Amino acid sequence: MTAPARATGPLTREQIAARVAADIPAGAYVNLGIGLPTLVGDHLPPGSGVTLHTENGMLGMGPAPAPGDVDPELVNAGKVPVTELPGASYFHQADSFAMMRGGHIDVCVLGAFQVSTAGDLANWSTGAPDAIPAVGGAMDLAVGARRTVVMMTLLTKDGAPKLVTECTLPLTGVGCVSRVYSDRAVLDVGTGGRGGAAVVERFGVSHAELEDLLGLSLEGD
Repeated sequence: MTAPARATGPLTREQIAARVAADIPAGAYVNLGIGLPTLVGDHLPPGSGVTLHTENGMLGMGPAPAPGDVDPELVNAGKVPVTELPGASYFHQADSFAMMRGGHIDVCVLGAFQVSTAGDLANWSTGAPDAIPAVGGAMDLAVGARRTVVMMTLLTKDGAPKLVTECTLPLTGVGCVSRVYSDRAVLDVGTGGRGGAAVVERFGVSHAELEDLLGLSLEGD
């Protein structure tokens, strides 16, 4: 069922993270990608049963530490300080990648430079001559997780859409993304067997305004 537009928008980074967290099922094993997705861990309610995995070798990662409680040796894959929850475990990075490649991660939340309406993902290089490639474990996560979703702003700083008919940047994975959470809307991609996109929820924009921003014809409300 399509939800109506919220009265205000666009969402803040924290509000997008909270929206993603609300959709993560209880008991899931979840990997949060570098950048915006790391904020999701701060919005998982206590007792959710969600276990956070980080590719540098940890299960049971908790939210960001309070000021003054930072352990410099306890970080996620983006080298951002984190906490540990009771029962947390540590292991070799090779074992962590075996979990990712073996289909043991239920949900992966990644950032993106571009996502196509068919669910293709581009998130490791802008393609610029002076850009520093940052593949990391994104390719393994994108195709290894049982469900891959993207958390991003819908537009670039220059106002160009990040949700496109076809990615023009180097691909991370093909047809791997099922849903995009953004500041303007939540959209399902690869829908209807035609590689289209469908609106799930809008934030402060009408359906027509959303189509105009993206230059796309969208399914849903």
